[in-house]
Amino acid sequence: MSNTQATTVRPRRAVLQMPEYHPPLAGRDGLRLDFNENTLAPSPKIAEVLQRISTAGLTKYPEREPVERIVAAHFGLNADQVLLTNGVDEAIHLLCEAFLEPEDEALIAVPTFFMYEVYVAATGARTQGVQADASLQFPLAGILAAIHERTRLIAIASPNNPTGAVIRREDILAIARAAPQAVLLVDEAYYHFHGETMLQDIAAVPNLIVARTFSKAYGLANLRIGMLAGNPEVLRYVRKVGSPYNVNGIALECLQVALADEEYVRWYSEQVRAGREQMEKGLAALGVPYWPSHANFVLMNIGAKHKELVAAMRKRNVLVRDRSSDPGCDGCVRITIGIHEHVEQGLAALKASLEEIGWQAK
Repeated sequence: MSNTQATTVRPRRAVLQMPEYHPPLAGRDGLRLDFNENTLAPSPKIAEVLQRISTAGLTKYPEREPVERIVAAHFGLNADQVLLTNGVDEAIHLLCEAFLEPEDEALIAVPTFFMYEVYVAATGARTQGVQADASLQFPLAGILAAIHERTRLIAIASPNNPTGAVIRREDILAIARAAPQAVLLVDEAYYHFHGETMLQDIAAVPNLIVARTFSKAYGLANLRIGMLAGNPEVLRYVRKVGSPYNVNGIALECLQVALADEEYVRWYSEQVRAGREQMEKGLAALGVPYWPSHANFVLMNIGAKHKELVAAMRKRNVLVRDRSSDPGCDGCVRITIGIHEHVEQGLAALKASLEEIGWQAK
């Protein structure tokens, strides 16, 4: 049978219809202020871990549960309240697989992390987005009004990506009460740059799940490791749809050391907080509109010349992210905040790039 006569294998309808994410990872040479990564390095003690890992150790399947006990103790939780995942991306994917039927609906505030919509769509369920107003603050009233009997998942990023906005604890609890039939995911990927968490509430709020990543402040993005914390009964179903070997052994070894080096994470987080203030003051001095952020990035409004700015920054070996395609973010560019030297370099490149493209404050 020729190739032209062969039967075409087709995926599920949900896969055909789901949105696709194409990360612009190629050619990322220069100062990486585009993906909200740690701009320096993880704890120096990670290098020691990597040196002592043997090739013989690579032949063994990873054991996640012992490390989950260590992580749980670090956060003051019980082991059955914690599930380690292959980054927060897998955590979101597993929650969708465990709790969404095709006739169900997931609720998100937009703009927000794009992968929520991708993983919801993969199940055949529908995503209902509630648009933030021009302030880009969390649209609480709209979210509460959109909840109905088929709402089975509500995903909230706090601090939010790409806006840097946060939602108050009492508002999160109000949403949890309004939708007891839904899993309420609070994505705290940027927790270290804000300092407020919902972890203390998971025992009392049965439908609350908190996600954390070790990619940002801890600097382990390449190892792909994240965490879900919540009701053991809810997490039992999430474990059921996941792989028992989803987190690789090198990541598990490094995570233990990264968690123990609290001094380093505290230092890096303080660098980011100071750098964020410096960046916001620099943007104000340049006349660039921006939204106050609680994360390790700042979203600024460049207007019609957003693409030109990104290209001009790249010429100066500084990468920033065009977010103009996000709902409500037309003309916006996001810049990551790292250590002091990188903020200085980013601001200098930004000033020169704005001059080059002829941008003027309104």
